Amino acid sequence: MLCRRSGQCLRLLPTLQPRARCLPLPLAPRSGTTFRALPVWAAAPVSAADPGGAGGWYEALAASAPVRAAEEVLLGAHAASGLPWWGSILLTTVALRGAVTLPLAAYQHYILAKVENLQPEVKNIAKHLNQEVAVYARQLGWSKRVAKLTYLKNMRRLVSELYIRDNCHPFKATVLVWIQLPMWIFLSVALRNFSIGAAHSDAGFSVQEQLTTGGVLWFPDLTVLDSTWILPVSLGIINLLMVEISALQKIGMSRFQKYITYSVRAVSVLIIPIAAAVPSSVVLYWLCSSFMGLSQNLLLRSPGFRRLCQIPLTKSDSDTPYKDLFAAFYVKFISRK
Repeated sequence: MLCRRSGQCLRLLPTLQPRARCLPLPLAPRSGTTFRALPVWAAAPVSAADPGGAGGWYEALAASAPVRAAEEVLLGAHAASGLPWWGSILLTTVALRGAVTLPLAAYQHYILAKVENLQPEVKNIAKHLNQEVAVYARQLGWSKRVAKLTYLKNMRRLVSELYIRDNCHPFKATVLVWIQLPMWIFLSVALRNFSIGAAHSDAGFSVQEQLTTGGVLWFPDLTVLDSTWILPVSLGIINLLMVEISALQKIGMSRFQKYITYSVRAVSVLIIPIAAAVPSSVVLYWLCSSFMGLSQNLLLRSPGFRRLCQIPLTKSDSDTPYKDLFAAFYVKFISRK
């Protein structure tokens, strides 16, 4: 394979010789309750917002077809299950995560594993191509800039051919984000519509009444804020756990990767006060979604589950992923002096 790739590079580079000089470059709480009402900005109907301001795009989103579809999904799950609304939200989240995002996450790991397994071949190609470009640069008197551009152009093409050969272009690994994020937004807006009686369905106001008694434990009314902050803080903790688990898996992170990790940590903390200012029904959905995301992350580390999903073995795989994760967590957060 290496010889073939090397020969291919040698055959292609001479074609550049003649042209070396020109290479292409809500409602108030009922009496007696201790829960706070929603703030004015959160409880006001979207139709009351300034159509030319920030409320214009949100009104369009709240009345959009995907949000209406999300409302129908929530209503259908509630009617089919017969559960109180807190149970329906939990059931819907688990079902959507299991049926939609888990398979997509497994596919993401499948693509990333194939890309990782290609890295030794990519490094060999880069090494030999660099040597060949250096030879032609000396023979033809190329400048460093021309030599670098020649190397990058051919390297991109050769790597792209590898991705096509193994059907594992890294962009395919982003399909999870393009499906999961819109679904999260549409369901969040649909629950917010239900909580303030602004749902674009005939059951809108009756659902709002049901949500006032559809909670459990310390949040019996799902249309108001969680004044205890238990749901928002729990959401932040779970999100931070996911960030730290991902960071523990990476060794020798680049400066860019460190910046990304710090940014996600900041967002995980910032989401706490945001969650404390929206209806409990929305925060409950966010919490269930994050918990399922954490569970999904841990499940996809299981060697047995990865084999079941036919995810290729890689050099970074471990036979004891959970033991290794706990050891890394212990070293970083408990035993450090």
